[in-house]
Amino acid sequence: MRLLAIACCACLLAAPLAHAQPSRSVYLEELTWTEVRAEAKAGKTIILVPVGGTEQSGPHIALGKHNVRAHILAGRIAQALGNALVAPVVAYVPEGSANPPAGHMRFPGTITVPDEVFEKTLESAARSFRLHGFHDVFFLGDHGGYQKSLERAAERINQEKGNHRFRAHALGAYYEAGSRGFDTLLAARGFSKEEIGMHAGLADTSLTLALAPELVRPDRMSGPNMGPADGVQGKPARATAELGRLGVALIVERSVAAIREAAGPR
Repeated sequence: MRLLAIACCACLLAAPLAHAQPSRSVYLEELTWTEVRAEAKAGKTIILVPVGGTEQSGPHIALGKHNVRAHILAGRIAQALGNALVAPVVAYVPEGSANPPAGHMRFPGTITVPDEVFEKTLESAARSFRLHGFHDVFFLGDHGGYQKSLERAAERINQEKGNHRFRAHALGAYYEAGSRGFDTLLAARGFSKEEIGMHAGLADTSLTLALAPELVRPDRMSGPNMGPADGVQGKPARATAELGRLGVALIVERSVAAIREAAGPR
């Protein structure tokens, strides 16, 4: 009888936990439509659109680097804001000419789309969010090649009639922090500009190690002849997750500040 009583007490104590409501995800694709409606009505009127890209990043980083990083970073930014949700990642972006192949398109696996198709996709997404009660949409571009496209898409949306409460934004602070801002932090720690690099180098690889280490092949991070022919601009050999976390913190901090300023009182 005593054992039965103890068991009953344990079940009663556990019952409230079993019925506790888990905190909702900030990711739109993980919510039902009724949950999205409720979140918007409750004040989550900012929608973040992470923009990635499917491109080569040397022999040591998987093709989905930008997509995974943008997804994770947008989620952290949304959580820090407290009034934002995150749209699905835009993975098909302009990557240069396919005929003849140029730039990243010279490497197998890279996918490109025309600028106008990309921009119209962003505009259509923004109109969808406007219809469903959001007040601000922010395009967070993880790749430098299409930053002007983000600006053009946002500008066209903002020029449309009837946008009294809705605004589209190309969040330059996001990319700026992950590029020049992070580069400055690394330079202050003694790393050279040549080592930091512009693509698949120390900075790029460190950010990926911090956010998605499964995408990095450590045994391929160094080589005597690694360079542009391999799709690498920089030297990734000394990249670490610890260095990458410095960049992650900077991207989140500056993005949150810029979003709060842009989406201030109307």
